Amino acid sequence: MAWFLRKKPNIEETQQRELPEGLWAKCPRCNAILYKRQLEEHLYTCPQCSYHFRIGSRQYIGFLLDEGSFEETHTELRSEDPLQFVDTKPYAKRLEEAYRTTGLNEALITGFARLKGRPLVFGCMNFSFIGGSMGSVVGEKFRRAVVDSLTHRFPLLVVCASGGARMQEGALSLMQMAKTAAALTELAEARLPYITVLTDPTTGGVTASFAMLGDIIIAEPGALIGFAGPRVIEQATKRKLPEGFQRAEFLLEHGFVDCVVHRKQLRTTLAQLFDLLLG
Repeated sequence: MAWFLRKKPNIEETQQRELPEGLWAKCPRCNAILYKRQLEEHLYTCPQCSYHFRIGSRQYIGFLLDEGSFEETHTELRSEDPLQFVDTKPYAKRLEEAYRTTGLNEALITGFARLKGRPLVFGCMNFSFIGGSMGSVVGEKFRRAVVDSLTHRFPLLVVCASGGARMQEGALSLMQMAKTAAALTELAEARLPYITVLTDPTTGGVTASFAMLGDIIIAEPGALIGFAGPRVIEQATKRKLPEGFQRAEFLLEHGFVDCVVHRKQLRTTLAQLFDLLLG
């Protein structure tokens, strides 16, 4: 499995709590103290208990795709503030901070790439960009990725990580659910494969739209997947939820995802699936 050592992902891209700064990291599940280089070599999964740390889009590009094959598209699209929205801080300020801390233009990055030699259109969401929320630009970039897939007759692969719709854009954000779902009907009619990989967390409007519309839906182990979060559901229903509710394994057991795949096997599994679907 030397393929994932060829190009080390950029660990400095995100500042998430699961990947603290420094030479060492502590596993939230088993409390193992892990050397950062060891964590990188295990694709940011704990070698003791297989806990999957949250990672960013650049890391997925680094180990999923053929080295040097990714060509980013639609980089000119950037979010604006049509509603002049302010909560604890102005939306425009949140966008500026997201640009600065992540180095990304949006919560979704798209482009052309190859996976074990097979050409495809690739999209990956980054939770560190305003919670991976779907606003107008995320919806438009997804639609354009579908158009790229249709134009070149390439399959579409999207890695999802999101807290849902971007509330700072109001109804404009909610409209992206219908927009992305409608675009995928064209992909289905063209009989082009669409595979989604659901990572921790994949929730809200993204789950209710393009994340769960894949021809094959893969989840990473332990990923939180659902619409409303478990705490909100418990408060609304006044009932205690089952053990493991909304985790990847629970969804697999109840038929909401097709398979749960460890990050180390993800590249090989995706290549095999595309070979089966495309012949």
